Amino acid sequence: MAAPYACNPDESRGRLYPEEESAFRSPFQRDRDRIIHAGAFRRLKHKTQVFVEHEGDHFRTRLTHSIEVAQVARTIARALGLNEDLTEAVALAHDLGHTPFGHTGEDALDALMAPHGGFDHNAQALKIVTSLERSYAGFDGLNLTWETLEGIAKHNGPVTGALPFALADYNARHDLELHTHASGEAQVAAVSDDIAYNNHDLADGLRAGLFTDAEAADLPIVGAAYAEVDRLFPGLDPKRRRAEALRRVFGVMVSDVIDESRARLAEAAPADVAALRGAGRPMVRFSHGLFTQLKEIRAFLFSRMYRAPSVVEMRKRVTCVVEELFPLYMARPDLLPEEWQSDVAQAGDETARARLVADYIAGMTDRFALQQHKDHVAR
Repeated sequence: MAAPYACNPDESRGRLYPEEESAFRSPFQRDRDRIIHAGAFRRLKHKTQVFVEHEGDHFRTRLTHSIEVAQVARTIARALGLNEDLTEAVALAHDLGHTPFGHTGEDALDALMAPHGGFDHNAQALKIVTSLERSYAGFDGLNLTWETLEGIAKHNGPVTGALPFALADYNARHDLELHTHASGEAQVAAVSDDIAYNNHDLADGLRAGLFTDAEAADLPIVGAAYAEVDRLFPGLDPKRRRAEALRRVFGVMVSDVIDESRARLAEAAPADVAALRGAGRPMVRFSHGLFTQLKEIRAFLFSRMYRAPSVVEMRKRVTCVVEELFPLYMARPDLLPEEWQSDVAQAGDETARARLVADYIAGMTDRFALQQHKDHVAR
């Protein structure tokens, strides 16, 4: 049963371009389906999460990460009485704006774009679904509902101060009320992102041999999980032992968010989604105690995984790829595909051209960026 503060698809604020709604799918289901069928979503399968795409078939990519986030998000949304379809749509779309090579690629592109307004992957996700996807006859983008766009723009909280240009440009045409907190559904997508990467980064770091099970077992939450597995299944083989322990870590985080969020919602008692947005604080969160423990896990991962020598070395290599592709396309926009050339012709100044080049590079997969660099730079 839907809670009073859940987003009701029948009361959606609608789409920028009015459309006849589906006879058998709600507006939020339709949003989810459009996101899944978008080219930008498919390209996530070859974009870095932590390890560059070619480093191993078993590591998470942005696509598998997004699917895991959506799975967690639906579970939490259901437990809290929120709309699962909207939650899933925001979860699946939240990383659409990521560049090749993950945050490393984003940092490089942001530095290159500093004279032209910078680069932000959340704002880029909004640009993709409102402009860059071009598969529909009547409009650019996916023409998603206001609620899904709001969730993509501010699932991490209110957006204040100087806005990324891509976000400012769209918000001027379609006010997403960036000063408020997002819906409960978008808040669930955000915390589900944290749950997913906390868990799978441990798994991928262990698989990569960057730290051992014994070292992971010294961490809060993780150690208790290993201990429980050892008690219930003594002598279990190492692969199953690790998987069972990390499943329990996952469960602890999900249960904590549900319990904490239920308590916050019960205390605030928002009468509707507007009251939830205007509560002045997030309603969907980890408890303070677990959040403190997760900070210790993140600090461990930062030092042992994200700053591991092999990861740092790969970061240097892929940073050079982005840094060298950008000036190449600025000087040679004719190298962009034919379907981009009408936009090239309309780019009236250097900033417009730079933003076009940034859109093109940001849309690349890891392997396509590496191939383009090999073909045009590293000769």
